[in-house]
Amino acid sequence: MILGIDPGPTESGWAVLNDAGSVDRSGTDDNRAVLTLVNGWAKSDRGPIAIEMIASYGMAVGKDVFETCVWIGRFVQAAEWWTSLEPTRIYRRDVKLHLCGNTKAKDTNIRQALIDRYPREQGGGRTPQIGTKAQPGPLYGVSGDAWAALAVAVTARDTKEI
Repeated sequence: MILGIDPGPTESGWAVLNDAGSVDRSGTDDNRAVLTLVNGWAKSDRGPIAIEMIASYGMAVGKDVFETCVWIGRFVQAAEWWTSLEPTRIYRRDVKLHLCGNTKAKDTNIRQALIDRYPREQGGGRTPQIGTKAQPGPLYGVSGDAWAALAVAVTARDTKEI
């Protein structure tokens, strides 16, 4: 299992990708709650952690970027406290290239690329890969920033960064 994290300045998306490639659980929570999740995950040695890392492209950045960097550091420190395994840091550019083949891909392209990886026969509704409450698919429950966290976990797994 892999814990993927899409960090933000106040809240972060997260997703647990199981060995079969389905999402066990996911969400977007306050960073303190995600820090507790990382701490518990590492302490129980459930598996690797992949965190989206920030990269500089020469543009001016604001307070939110620096706050996100602080939280990335806190997540890494929490994971390393319990294990010698350092979390894998995955750059957004690498996620876009891996899943979409293009660095100009947007969040909607990444979401669709993730959905396209799963067979349509597994769940119910208009998008069976996600499914419905009555017929959940392998991506059931993934929403918001958890899509980006799932993309980080999938990229780490597929590119053998983990």
